[in-house]
Amino acid sequence: MFKKSRRKIVASIMAVLVTLWTGTLCVIYGSSYLEVSRRNREMLARHAELYLLPEKPQTAPVKEAHRLGPGSGIPHFEDTPAFQLSTFYSVAISEAGEILSVTNPKISVHDDEELENLARLILESGKTTGVRDNLVYHMADKGEYTLVAFMDNTIMQESMTTLFRYTLIFGGIAILLLFFVAVYLARKIVKPLEESYQKQRQFISDAGHELKTPVAVVSANAELLSRQIGENPWLSNIQYENRRMGALISQLLELARTEQVAPPMEPVNLSLLVAGEALPFESVMFEQGLVFSCDIAQDIWVLGNSTQLKQIAAILLDNALHHCSPGKEVSLALQKGPRSLVSLSVTNDGEPIPPSKQEQLFERFYRGDSARTGEKGRYGLGLAIAQAIVRSHHGEIQVQCGQGKVKFTVTLPFLSVDPKK
Repeated sequence: MFKKSRRKIVASIMAVLVTLWTGTLCVIYGSSYLEVSRRNREMLARHAELYLLPEKPQTAPVKEAHRLGPGSGIPHFEDTPAFQLSTFYSVAISEAGEILSVTNPKISVHDDEELENLARLILESGKTTGVRDNLVYHMADKGEYTLVAFMDNTIMQESMTTLFRYTLIFGGIAILLLFFVAVYLARKIVKPLEESYQKQRQFISDAGHELKTPVAVVSANAELLSRQIGENPWLSNIQYENRRMGALISQLLELARTEQVAPPMEPVNLSLLVAGEALPFESVMFEQGLVFSCDIAQDIWVLGNSTQLKQIAAILLDNALHHCSPGKEVSLALQKGPRSLVSLSVTNDGEPIPPSKQEQLFERFYRGDSARTGEKGRYGLGLAIAQAIVRSHHGEIQVQCGQGKVKFTVTLPFLSVDPKK
């Protein structure tokens, strides 16, 4: 139980940390990428605005073109180191589709033919901006011709990739270190609860043993007194309450023993065990007007304690017997389930149990009707004992409700080899 709690705490802490780390990584990488991409597009647009065909005389010097910038709303980049160090390519295309000029730096990874083909494809697509073959492009109408300007995006992509890679590496190392911190914190958080629970279990065990003696003494004295004075209502009431107290103490001791002591395990034929345990319930259910059916698969072996496994079947059948009205049906099934598991289920007709109460069914002293506490020697410990036994056998117990049925299912690991063969 506490191991599961520690796992949940660690999982919660790690989920929060991973979410924060992932969100931070996405924000940093995304904002950086968008900012650099925006700046590159603006520089490329500025380059396209300043472009003039080499064959034509410049009607205005570059400085004059520079002064036209504010009117276009595009920032001035031509004086910045980033603009001057960037690699630009330009392809001018006439209205008739003729290549007028190709501007290609001497040191380049793209030849003129490749740039011309890309420019024609972009012109056909009609898109003014975008990215093709790791080149950011900008298409501008220059009046007599159309200019397709390119900017090499390789450095930006490599920078972003490097940023992402190192963020993943150092973030992963940090997450791993924080995982061990989360494990340490989970142990510190759960430790006081675990110690308190251990003290509580020890107290129940000690109190149960201490109460056995006075209960036995009261029982013996009441029996002797009844022989001397005969039938007496007050004495009968003492004997009845003493028997109830003895039954409660026995169940408390059984629960404490189940939780504290690991039972000896051996190969057990669960099919024969469950069939033998179900046999005495047939007559009891018949007397109470219940329809009882069994579906028990043959030769299902598990590794467990035969006494405790019998107790699981008895608890589930007894629980169904006392929560089923005459004329209704109780069914028991033992089958081999998926993933090498054994499924033992007991189903009875009954009112559906609300989900909020289903979580409390396996708690100590919990009963669906609190006004009937202790009726017929039932104290709400049976399912708690069953759950403790199932956990000691590395299994699970669950309850399901639907269509007027209440079904308790126990799953245990299947022993694939018959030890007698």
